[in-house]
Amino acid sequence: MKDLRTLDLNLLKAFDVLMDEKNVSKAAERLAITQPAMSGILVRLRESFDDPLFVRVQRRVVPTNRALVLAQPIKQLLSDAEQLLKPQAFDPQTAEMTIRIACTDYAMRAVIVPFLRVLKQRAPKIKVAVLAINESAVQHQLEQRLLDFALVTPDFHAPDIHAKALYDEQYVCAVRHDHPIAKQNSLSLEQFCQLEQALVSYHGGSFSGVTDDALAKLGLSRNVSLSVQNFIVLPDLLAQSDLLAVVPKRLVSNLPQLKLFEPPLAIQGFTKTLIWHERTHRDPAYRWLRELMIEACSIHIQAA
Repeated sequence: MKDLRTLDLNLLKAFDVLMDEKNVSKAAERLAITQPAMSGILVRLRESFDDPLFVRVQRRVVPTNRALVLAQPIKQLLSDAEQLLKPQAFDPQTAEMTIRIACTDYAMRAVIVPFLRVLKQRAPKIKVAVLAINESAVQHQLEQRLLDFALVTPDFHAPDIHAKALYDEQYVCAVRHDHPIAKQNSLSLEQFCQLEQALVSYHGGSFSGVTDDALAKLGLSRNVSLSVQNFIVLPDLLAQSDLLAVVPKRLVSNLPQLKLFEPPLAIQGFTKTLIWHERTHRDPAYRWLRELMIEACSIHIQAA
């Protein structure tokens, strides 16, 4: 008998059909091949197993003892191979897994909070680990399975990394609900420049950002007296002071303690993007999770 490692699954499929039909012509018809081709396959099967396997009797063939012994293992092997080729099933209601997402504190509120709200309704057994993002390490972490997803702001291009834009964010001006300017319907550029302000500096210690870049183009500046390193604390700081802050809209939407104004100048927003690695790109569970995150972001902005 030849080395079975060289055996073609198509040969085993032909063997299985011959066992069912006991007729070379009918087997050829089921396999959608010609009768000479089927006869050629039978020759290869006999060579592979060093046995006639099927003996012609009148208008049909009958299996040899060797073929009868092989019949069930081959049928099982073909069934197992078919299961391997089927798309992996995923049931959110029963799925038990842990996913790891890296993001900023802003994305925690803007994306993770609405995502978890719908995730717990539809996939209650899935655990989520939210990690602080280090964009210089994200590609390595995705490659090494230390992360499943990351939420990034700048364009992120790397081998085997897929990306999907979740939404475009815009900036608003926020003050406490009973701030001296809260009864106004709008904010003038002059007033904006004079008001004491706070900003977020991710790297810490900076008192300027995209707003200041926009003001500089107009030959103007503003009065920034507080710099903090994360967004999460900012709503509380604003609610207890007369400070104004230019903040992403999704961060402060639906916060009753704050009054929002349109900025009196054009400030460039940003796009929040979801990235993941090729290793999970076709996995039905991770595909479902990506689609759910996109849906959650859409629901969140509609509610706002």
